[in-house]
Amino acid sequence: MATLDELLNRREALRRLRAEGVQRLRADQEEVVYRPDTEMAAALADLDRQIAAVNSGGSPVSMVRFQTSKGL
Repeated sequence: MATLDELLNRREALRRLRAEGVQRLRADQEEVVYRPDTEMAAALADLDRQIAAVNSGGSPVSMVRFQTSKGL
């Protein structure tokens, strides 16, 4: 898993690209095509989930199991 700093850097870079709204960028003989906004939003949400998991020390709780007795 990536470190918190790596995740934060990725999120910031993706947020900047999304805010600029650039679809295609051409420099010399290279062309970069960015994904649609919906995919960029989904990627940002995924990064936010990963950052939250790192900050909480693990993954979010998805199941809780109770064990009870009559107190014998």
